Amino acid sequence: MTAYSAPVGAPIWFDLMSSEPAKAAEFYQALFGWEVEGPPREEFGGYQNFTLHGKRVAGLSPYMAEGGGPSDIWSLYLRTDDPETTVKNVEAAGGSIMVPPMAVGDEGTMMVTVDNAGAVIGFWKPNQHHGFTEWGVHGAPYWFELATRDYPASLAFYTETVGARADTVIDNTGQEVAPGGPLRYSQLFFGETAYAGVMDATGLFGDAPSFWQIYICVDDVAATVAQAAGLGGEIVMPGEDTPYGTLAVIKDPFGSMICLGHPPAGM
Repeated sequence: MTAYSAPVGAPIWFDLMSSEPAKAAEFYQALFGWEVEGPPREEFGGYQNFTLHGKRVAGLSPYMAEGGGPSDIWSLYLRTDDPETTVKNVEAAGGSIMVPPMAVGDEGTMMVTVDNAGAVIGFWKPNQHHGFTEWGVHGAPYWFELATRDYPASLAFYTETVGARADTVIDNTGQEVAPGGPLRYSQLFFGETAYAGVMDATGLFGDAPSFWQIYICVDDVAATVAQAAGLGGEIVMPGEDTPYGTLAVIKDPFGSMICLGHPPAGM
């Protein structure tokens, strides 16, 4: 699979807020083949776009200490074509608004929310900026996954706010499972295709709040993990073979966590 156009409610963009954006750009260029599109956009706070095969794939923003909040973190945005209605839906589902809808020049309209389980999730209404347009090839998105501390609440939130369909993953004993173990897991379908999942992460990450994880497709997970380590990154989870592909988790040299994936044999 290569061409991608985000359905309403589905992942459309993701970006990195980095304490060392120039050095982070070098890391991801070496790891995924990403390039940086033009100089920092000062009118947008120094924001830049990563490109893959000449097309936008992800964003890069310098950390602004005066804004508060954590640095060196990836954020996910879902597509909305009606930000004001999305605000109402988020609040009705028990979420809150962190950044209300705001125009980003002619690029589009962004907003940032917190879901009802404490995970930060952004929304993007595209105009000139259409988000990422490739899926499932080296350097492009592979999957998006919410690690939640309140599994039922998260399923309700995303079905109610963006109209996703949540289908549970069942093993051959009839039990609901997660890709990495015997925990509850659901795939989120947008139309006929699943682009994201919800994992019951109760007890898995200590006191960490619910959070979204971003998976990037790579041709060779083991080789990419080794390359990341050689570039100064940290190996959080080495490659593991699962029914959903070979998966791994790394951190860049500045602490930003990102996941890797490669499709199962035959896919």
